[in-house]
Amino acid sequence: MTLSLDILDRLIAFDTVSNRSNLDLISYVEDFLRARQFRVHRIPDLTEEKAGLYAEIGPQTDGGILLSAHSDVVPVEGQVWSRPPFQLTRDGDRLFGRGTTDMKGFLAEMLGVADLASRKTLKAPLKLLISYDEEIGCVGIGRMKDRLKPLLGRPELAIVGEPTEMQVAVGHKGKRAYKAQITGQAGHSALAPRFVSALHIAVDYVAALRALQEGLEQNGSRDDSYDVPYSTIHVGQMRSGSALNIVPDSAEMLFEFRHLAEDNPDCLAHRINEAADAVIAPYAQPASIKLRPLAAYPGLATPLTSGAVTSVLNWSGGQTCQVAFGTEAGFLSDLGFPTVVCGPGSMADQGHKPDEYISRTQLIKCSQMLVKAVGQLQ
Repeated sequence: MTLSLDILDRLIAFDTVSNRSNLDLISYVEDFLRARQFRVHRIPDLTEEKAGLYAEIGPQTDGGILLSAHSDVVPVEGQVWSRPPFQLTRDGDRLFGRGTTDMKGFLAEMLGVADLASRKTLKAPLKLLISYDEEIGCVGIGRMKDRLKPLLGRPELAIVGEPTEMQVAVGHKGKRAYKAQITGQAGHSALAPRFVSALHIAVDYVAALRALQEGLEQNGSRDDSYDVPYSTIHVGQMRSGSALNIVPDSAEMLFEFRHLAEDNPDCLAHRINEAADAVIAPYAQPASIKLRPLAAYPGLATPLTSGAVTSVLNWSGGQTCQVAFGTEAGFLSDLGFPTVVCGPGSMADQGHKPDEYISRTQLIKCSQMLVKAVGQLQ
C-alpha cells in the first residue's frame, strides 16, 4: 500500500487534462517498469504530443491477464476546489486530487502490483495498457487499436479499472458523437420570411431527433439492468446567430447517441442521417445539414457465464453490475478478449467533481484483487 500511495502522489502531480500532453507521465511509467524488467512499448500519437504505453512481464505467450487504465483526466476550470487539484492531499481515509478516482487510483495500484509481479516467477504474462484521450470519447485507444493488436496477443481476460466501487461491470452502452453544421440564408430580420433561418432548421432537426428518441423509448430494445433501459439521443449544445436583427445563415449542434448492445449503431446512424435529409428536403439551396462524426466507442456486453467474470468476482469479492458511463472495455472486447470493468471509487459520487477523492479502503480492496490476480499467473 505504501508504494502505491507514493506512485499515486506522483501520478496526481502530472497535469494530464486531455487538452495537454501526457508524455511526462508516460516517461515516469516507462522508467518505473523498465527498472522492473518489463518489456515496454511506447505508442505515440500522430501529433507526438501524447502517447500510450503497453508493457508486459513473464513468458512471451498468449494467455495471462491484461490490466488497462487511461492517463488523462477531466479539466478543473470552472470548479471550486478547497485543495490543490494536482497535489495529493490526505485527509483521514480520503485521498484528494484530480484523477484519484477517475482513474489514477487504479493506475497506481496497477503499477504497485507490477512491482510485485517483477519479484515473482510467472507462468503466464502480466500485461499492462495505458491510453490517452479517453475523457474526450475514447479517442486515444481508437487510434492505438491497430498497433496494439499484434502486441497484446490473446490475454485470458482484461480488467479495465474504471471506478465501479469494486463491483464487476459486465456491460455499458456504446456511443457516437456528432457535430451538425447547418447552413441557411442571411438577411435583415425585417424581411425574415424571405430567408431561410439556419436556427429554424436546427430547431426542426432537434425536434426530429427527439421524435427518434421517443421511438427508441417506446419500440426499441430494452435492458432493465440500466437506469435508462433503452438507447438515447441527446443534443448537448447549439450555437447560432450574430445579432437579433440578422437572420442567421449558420448554426452548429453537438449531439450524441448512446446505444444498447442490442441496437445496431450503424442502423441508428442511418436513421439520424435520414432525419437530417427529411428536415432539409422542403428547403432550396444553400440550405443544408452536414454531419461530422466526432467520437465513437463500442458498448460492452460480457456474458455472465464468462470465465473472466467468474475469476474477477472471486478476486474482488464484489457483485456484477452494468454502468451508465462508457469505457475502453468495448474496444478490448472487440479485439477478442473477455473483458470486465472493475476499479476503486465511485463515478457517480466522486468522478469529475471538485475535490475528487478516492478512499484508502477502496484502494486496499483494489490492491487485494490485483494481488490475487497475479497469484493466478504464478
